[in-house]
Amino acid sequence: MKLYHNPRSRAAIARWMLEEVGAEYDLVQVDFEAGDSAKPEFLALNPLGKIPVLVLADGTAVSETPAILAYLADLYPDAGLAPAIGSSERGSYYRWLFFGGSCFEPALAMELMIKTSEPLPVRSLGWSSFDRVIDTLETTLSQRDVLVGSHVTAADVYIGAQLNWARMFGAPRIADSAVISAYLERLTARPAYQRAMSG
Repeated sequence: MKLYHNPRSRAAIARWMLEEVGAEYDLVQVDFEAGDSAKPEFLALNPLGKIPVLVLADGTAVSETPAILAYLADLYPDAGLAPAIGSSERGSYYRWLFFGGSCFEPALAMELMIKTSEPLPVRSLGWSSFDRVIDTLETTLSQRDVLVGSHVTAADVYIGAQLNWARMFGAPRIADSAVISAYLERLTARPAYQRAMSG
């Protein structure tokens, strides 16, 4: 495995996890000042241009810190860093694993922006910019029908619901995207979605 890393970034969390599980890995240093994260070869791994990115032996690139942590915890179960699948603790574990990016970081960013009265630079935000996020989704969904593999997963339920909600409110780029609209048409045609929305 290779971890794209800079010690002054969220990649330090992924490196800590690699050490916790006892994984063998190589570090690929990303020099922000030299523009490494904006180079085409890096953007091919993560179009958002941010780290960490963990590249697996088969070339699969895993980004998003909690995804890397969850993947490694499952790959190295003997490290004991994830509760058993199906246990009630597993539910709490997922809650806190995703709390960081879903709640803590946005709340912290808002607090810091209020204190400074200036927007934080995009590179400081874990979620990148709106345009890069939409570009990433459109690129992925122009190449496949679903986000992962060939079948709908929980990732499609979550991201699809968020996109559908944003489209209902006329979010820029989402309502006008033919690629995203086709994806949402496939998802909202599913019987489970129809049952969920039936009241």
